[in-house]
Amino acid sequence: MSDFDNNPFADPALNNPFNDPSVTQATVSNIEPVDQYSPFPQSNDGLATQTTPASTSPYQPAVLQPSTEPSPQATAAAAQATLLKQQEDLERKAAELDRRERELQSRGPTGKENNWPPLPRFFPIKPCFYQDFSEEIPEQYRRVCKMMYYLWMFNCMTLFLNLLACLAYFTTGDHGVDFGLSILWLILFTPCSFLCWYRPVYKAFRTDSSFNFFFFFFVFFVQVVIFVIQSVGIPSWGNSGWIAAMSIISSHTPAGVIMIIVAILFTMCAATSIVLLKMVHGLYRRTGASFQKAQQELSQGVLTSRTFQSAASGAASAAAQGAFQGNN
Repeated sequence: MSDFDNNPFADPALNNPFNDPSVTQATVSNIEPVDQYSPFPQSNDGLATQTTPASTSPYQPAVLQPSTEPSPQATAAAAQATLLKQQEDLERKAAELDRRERELQSRGPTGKENNWPPLPRFFPIKPCFYQDFSEEIPEQYRRVCKMMYYLWMFNCMTLFLNLLACLAYFTTGDHGVDFGLSILWLILFTPCSFLCWYRPVYKAFRTDSSFNFFFFFFVFFVQVVIFVIQSVGIPSWGNSGWIAAMSIISSHTPAGVIMIIVAILFTMCAATSIVLLKMVHGLYRRTGASFQKAQQELSQGVLTSRTFQSAASGAASAAAQGAFQGNN
């Protein structure tokens, strides 16, 4: 039957479909709104998980702090401090470079620290050369090179004993010239023999240098002649040789005996030097060295020398300046 057949004066709540208990229960339920819904269920112990509410404070606009320009005095002070720091860094780097340069200068051409002569570290004079037979000299040349070194040391010892013998010779009479010359020979021949014939033969064996071989042969031949003269002992030449020793052996036996011992040592030096000269020449022929190679090494050494390069550049600049002035 249609609702139009109902009584219009009846209570409207009776026919209101929203008065249905199921609808009323759904609309009046205690379910929280969506914005209060928590997706995390309650734990088994009955305690609900706490959530941190979002901040409801409104966003604040960014505020730019007013910038302050530094004063000219502050800018100048900062610039000066930067310059002082850079200057300190440059001075420190320059000191480090100077230290490294001194270390390199104290080392030999091989870049290793010099070890000869073996002087204590507190000594003001530092070693001038690097020498190591086992490292620098090949095995086939090592024995002869060491013998040359021992000959040099034996020669130095003989020169010192010659000074003592000439002193004894001076006490026997008017022989002051011999004593003075013996001091000169000791001071002169000790370093010169090392530099003029021992170091050249050492470098020749180390690098198979033809130039060093030829230089050694020339100088060492002169050294052999000097050994012979010293062993002969010409009076007033500063050598305690055979002639000087025999001249006083009868009148001053102790001094004569000392001089004879020195004459024997000079004779041994001369004989040993002749034998070693022959041995070095035999090794030289095996190395394949020649006079042409010596000339090439000499020319290359001169061209690569800093002294020659600086002199050549100075001469070239002087010639260019002269030509420019002549054209003007």
